[in-house]
Amino acid sequence: MKGKRGQVLPENVIFIVLNLLFLAILILFIYSKSGGEAILEEKYAKQIALIIDSSKEGMEIQLNMEDAFEKADKNNFDRKDVVIIDSQKNLVTVRLREGKGYSYGFFNDVNLDKPYPIDINNDKKDDSYRFKISGYKT
Repeated sequence: MKGKRGQVLPENVIFIVLNLLFLAILILFIYSKSGGEAILEEKYAKQIALIIDSSKEGMEIQLNMEDAFEKADKNNFDRKDVVIIDSQKNLVTVRLREGKGYSYGFFNDVNLDKPYPIDINNDKKDDSYRFKISGYKT
C-alpha cells in the first residue's frame, strides 16, 4: 500500500511540469505573433497579391507602408528588402525582420518591374512601395 501512495506524487509533478511547459510555449507563440511584425507581414503580402491580381498592364501602384517601415527600422531591416515579388512563382513575400517573412501567391501572370520604396510625402524618408505592371507573360 505504501508503494502505491508514493507513485501519485511523481505522476502529478510530471503532469504539472508538462502543463507549465505547454503554457510557456503557448505564451511565447502568442507573444511573437502579437508583436505586430507577423500580422503586418501577412496583411501586406495579401494586400499586394490582391492588388496585382486586379491590376492591368501599365499600371503603377503606390502602397503606403509607413507602419511596416517603422517595424522594419526597429528591427534594423533594410527597407529595400521588405517586399520581394517572384514573378516566376507568382509569389509576394513581405519581411519586416530576419527570417522567412510571409509569402502569398497571386494568380495574374504579369511581369513586374522590381518594386522599390519611395518617399511620397517628401520628408526624406521612404513611406510607400512602388509596383509597376510592365505587361503580361506570354
